[in-house]
Amino acid sequence: MASALMTQIREAADAVLARLKAANAPAPTVGIILGTGLGDFANALEGAVVVPYASIPHFPRSTVESHAGELHIGKLGGQMVAVMKGRVHYYEGYTMQQVAFPVRVLKAIGCNTLIITNAVGGMNPDMPAGTIVVTTDHINLMGDNPLIGPNDD
Repeated sequence: MASALMTQIREAADAVLARLKAANAPAPTVGIILGTGLGDFANALEGAVVVPYASIPHFPRSTVESHAGELHIGKLGGQMVAVMKGRVHYYEGYTMQQVAFPVRVLKAIGCNTLIITNAVGGMNPDMPAGTIVVTTDHINLMGDNPLIGPNDD
């Protein structure tokens, strides 16, 4: 029997996949979550299908002004990608499980690669604003974690 979370993920994924099927568009294999100030990147997609978060069951809605709340799926450099134009944050009052929910949905629709962008403060004075870095690890001091609970492969 599927967990309640898995049922919600499946319902959300099915809604997105139905929109793609109706548009005769293939499923994406790469997910991209856009950070603050990068929303216009979604305009680079060819033949994009736009799915408002409000039309995806159980999908959290961003309350941040600059986060549009739309999933754009289309081609970028010949690759099918799903671009989240806006995301939710723990500080908006969502649980960690709700914050991680869209990532789980991206996986359920076929994304095996995930790229997350964000605007963060830097600790290295040799890196000026706008420097692109790759995060390979982080320390979670939040006191909460979206992976708490029974493991669900």
